[in-house]
Order: sequence, then structure tokens, then C-alpha cells
Amino acid sequence: MVAPKAHWSPDADFSRTPFFIRRMDTSGYIKPSEVPAARLPLIGFIYITSGEVLVDIDGTSYLCQPGQLLLIPQQSPFAIRYYRDAVGYTGGFAPSILADTKPLRFLSAPLHQGFWFDDGAFIGMLFNMLDTSFEKGDRVFIEKGLDLLLSRIKREHSAAIPPAVNTFLESVFNQDKLPGNIASYAHEAGISENYLSRLVKQYTGRSVGAWIDIVRIQRAKRMLSSTTLPVIDIASAVGIEDQSYFSRLFKKETGETPSSFRKKMQG
Repeated sequence: MVAPKAHWSPDADFSRTPFFIRRMDTSGYIKPSEVPAARLPLIGFIYITSGEVLVDIDGTSYLCQPGQLLLIPQQSPFAIRYYRDAVGYTGGFAPSILADTKPLRFLSAPLHQGFWFDDGAFIGMLFNMLDTSFEKGDRVFIEKGLDLLLSRIKREHSAAIPPAVNTFLESVFNQDKLPGNIASYAHEAGISENYLSRLVKQYTGRSVGAWIDIVRIQRAKRMLSSTTLPVIDIASAVGIEDQSYFSRLFKKETGETPSSFRKKMQG
């Protein structure tokens, strides 16, 4: 089996790749824009052991957190919106690698499922064994391992983020707009501020304000890495007029000052 190009490149040749897997580690800074949007002839998967990844699949958001698996149907357009210290596994497989494709009949839409405690530890070990088998070219174990993985999936556990929360995430991650405030996002979603706050917290584990700060810092990182703009101008560009507050927020989120981050990235 031949591994395709880095990430899920739309230029990759999957004709000789019925299965591939890679270890994911984004503990360093990775721009989501560097991972191209893709539409694969394979069933894609992401399994997270720590951190999180926000994935857009055909206009719907899925937030993958520790112990969670995301399956992406063949030819479904998807893109990475956001990484946060994500560690785990990514890859894809063709149905033809399985002896029995019946377990895939349910996969007409993305599937997002969590595995907890002992089950989560088992799934993590299973992905580790799949990775080792891929390196050795052991197609027999890959087939058996995928069968075992699919046998643990319960279709009723799949849950996309609700439309109102998805609308919020689409808007806040829109690179053509400055981050707004909760009132503007609630208006876009057509619900009250309190209801949006409850939904966002319930389905993502973070407040509306926390997501806004994440987007601001993500954009600031990109600008610090790729431009020579003064820090005060970058703060303003991400919607923060107080440079000292911006610097405190940046250090809180990254553990570094804007200047030290720039020096590291541009050094």
C-alpha cells in the first residue's frame, strides 16, 4: 500500500491506497489553511486521544474531542477549521478492503461517536495496531481491525452540532469577517442570546466568548507568523483595541507573548 501525499491532499493518488493512517500531533502551531479542503474516494476517519479538532463536512460542523471518532463518507467535501493540541489518528479506507461491507450501510452521512473509559482505551490501542500494521503492510490485520472498529459503532450515537451552533461556528470562523459579539451571532442564528449561549456551551463545552477569543488568537498567530505588522495593529485587526489586553489574552491562550511567538515562528 502506498501512502498518499501529506494530509488529505486533493492531488493525491488513492488508486493504490485502499487504506492509510497517520498519527496526528498538532501540539505545535499548524494553520488549518495548510490542510487543504478535500473530497476523497475513501471513507475518512479522525480519532482523537487528546486535544480537539473542528471539522466542516459539507457545511456542517463536528467538534472532535478525546475519545471521539469521526467517519466521513466517500466524496463528502470536508475541511479542518481549527486545531487545538490535537493528538490521535487520521486516515481513510476503501470499502473494498473489508470482507463484509454491511456495517457501512448506515454511513450515508458523517458519523461522530464517543468511546469512553475502557472502550476508549481499547479503540486507542486498536488504532495504534492499525498504524503498526500499515507500516508493515499487514493487510490481513488491517481488514480485521477495521471490522472490529465498525462492530463497536452504534449508529444512534451519531450527533452533529445543532443548526444554531453550526451557524455560530460558521460565522465566527469566517475569515472575511471580524469576530462579532454574542448579540450579532444570536441574531444570525435567529435565537436569543441566552439560548445560543446554552446551546454552544452544551454542544462544544465552551462559551460563545471563549470561541470568539480562540478565533482572535488563531488569526493573530497567522498574522504574527506571516507579516511584519506591529502587534498593536494585529490586535486591532482581530477586533481588540487594547494592546495590553490583547497581549494578556494571547499569553493566556498560548503561554507566550505575541513578540516571542513571532520570533519563534519567523526565526
